[in-house]
This record gives sequence, C-alpha cells and structure tokens, in this order.
Amino acid sequence: MLKAGDWVEVRSKDEILRSLDRRGRLDELPFMPQMFKYCGQRFRVFKRAHKTCDTVDQTGGRSLPDTVHLDLRCDGAAYGGCQAACLIFWKEAWLKPVDGSQSAKSVPATVTNAGCTEEDVWNAVWHPGSTSQDIRYACQATELPRYTRLLPWWDIRQYIEDYRSGNVSLRQVLYGAIYAAYYNGTLAYRDKIGIPARFLYDVVQRVLGGVPFPRKKGKLPDGMAVAIADLHLQPGELVRVKSYQEILATLDRGNKNRGLFFDAEMVPYCGRTFRVKARVHNFLNEKTGRMISLKTPAVMLENVWCQSRYSDCRMFCPRAIYSWWREVWLERVSEDSANAVASDGCAGSGKRQLPDAA
Repeated sequence: MLKAGDWVEVRSKDEILRSLDRRGRLDELPFMPQMFKYCGQRFRVFKRAHKTCDTVDQTGGRSLPDTVHLDLRCDGAAYGGCQAACLIFWKEAWLKPVDGSQSAKSVPATVTNAGCTEEDVWNAVWHPGSTSQDIRYACQATELPRYTRLLPWWDIRQYIEDYRSGNVSLRQVLYGAIYAAYYNGTLAYRDKIGIPARFLYDVVQRVLGGVPFPRKKGKLPDGMAVAIADLHLQPGELVRVKSYQEILATLDRGNKNRGLFFDAEMVPYCGRTFRVKARVHNFLNEKTGRMISLKTPAVMLENVWCQSRYSDCRMFCPRAIYSWWREVWLERVSEDSANAVASDGCAGSGKRQLPDAA
C-alpha cells in the first residue's frame, strides 16, 4: 500500500493502456490524456486517496480503493481549458515504487483490455451525450460517483486510515475530533442558540492563537448590494487576505459574494500573505460536464487549497481543492513590505464554491 511521501514511477504508456478498458478506464476511473506526459517520470505520493468528497451529487464522503494523489494537477487542456486545476487520481496499477519507498509493494499493471489505444483515451474525454451544439466532457471529476462508493462519516476506519497512510498526523486527527464534537455537541452552528458556544470558541482560540469559529454568517442584509473590487491581479503578485471580519462584511447571509461562496476552510488564511497563482474564468460543471464561464473572474492563490478541517461529513478529504477568491477579499502587497510569503497552507472545503456563472 502506497503512503504519503513514497516515491513512485509512472508506468510506461503501453503498460497503462493494457490496464484500461476501451473507454480508457480502470475500475471506472478515467485515465485522462494529459496523464500520458508523466509516463516514466518519478514523483512523490502527495496523499493516499482512499477517500474523497462528492462535488457532483453532494452526497458527502466517498471511498475508493488502491488510489493515490501525486502532486500533479489537471491542466484542463483536453477539457476545453477548464481552470479548476484538480488533483489527479492515480491507480496504484499505473505506478511502481522506486528506491526509497520501502513500505510499498509493487502492483503490476492489470490487463483489462489489450485493445485500448491512446486514441480511445482521447475519445473518452467526450460525454456520451455530447454534440457539436451541446459540448459536454467526461473527466475524473465529472465521473467521480461512478468509481467511488458512499462512505459514512461515522465509519471510524477512514480516520485510522488517514493516520496510517501519512495523510494527517495524530495531532490533526485529535483536533478534528475535538472540533467536530464541540461543533455538534454545543449546537454552535445554530443561528441564535449557538451564540454562546461560538463566543466561547473565539475566546479560547484567541488565547491559544488559533483560528476563530469558521462558520459565521455574512453581515450583508438581504437585498443590499455586495462590495466589489477589481484589482486586476495577475499571477505572481503578492496579496494579503483580508481579516475574517472584513470579509464577512462583504458576504450575504448565505456567505456568498455575487454567487461565490466563502467557505469555512478559507478562514485559516485570513490575514496571511500569498502569491496569486491564476485568474479563473472557466471551469467544468462537474454534474453536467458543460463549461461554465464566470461573470466576474476569481483568483486562486499558490498553495491555498482544502484540507477539510471543518467539512461536514468529509473531514480530512485529501483532494486539496483550490479555493477561489473574490478580489474584494484581498489586498495587493508590495514586495518590499511583505516580510514573508506563506507557502504551507491549505484552504477550501470538499465542495465547490458555486461561483456566479454566465
């Protein structure tokens, strides 16, 4: 069993093709065309993908066997230029351990259909219902319910696996359990009854230097125009995430700013400095496979993705989905005034932020 930190080599194109059916899949998991360029190269396992989150049907946590994430993301080239930059799922059958990965055993590439070709893999990027007038794609994200199965949040075996795989530390497991118990046990999520619990949480976190209660409601009254900012941020620029209170002032009661959801997992990044990774204009609707265009571009920040610390029913999901930020939540920082750029974080929950779309 491969674990986080193990070194692996991506098998050859021929080996991988022999493992796929005519639809370019192994156990219903699509092998995407852009993955071929990594054949023969060596990478470190980022996380063991023994579970994931359902961003298609929103059923919560899902489990899947013999799969890992390398530190490689989809470039969207085969899927209309989708900019979501999702982590790629890799079957262990597509990888082989290399020296330094003593804990992993070699998993031979299973022959499922020797007739699969690279052309078959390319043809599989189209959803069966796609037409020239209604273009729809099929990728690992859109097909996720097909190669996973429902994983109840209360199945303790998943948290044992989180620790054994090296995905999270024992300390993270403990903190996650404390948060979940407090959140549900005190009814801190309730609008009025949870006020004392949220207040106490903030007091303790202030003393400990921790993150404030991450599920507060936006402050904009219904019908009031939301704040807008256009900083024209470009990749490589330094920005500071505004304070949690400043951001709450830009959100409606549904915690959205012009349709873009501010997630609880983004709260740990408030007040910190990062570099802009990319501007996001287009992404695939994972339920339909159709391309969506944002009315207002969002921004992704480097190394700011989901660590599922506060996610309902999918804690410690290793999918590391990038968070999308409105520019009104950020402020430009000069190189001279920035003391350091945080580069070790994660943000965003296991569900998409549901931005506004044309």
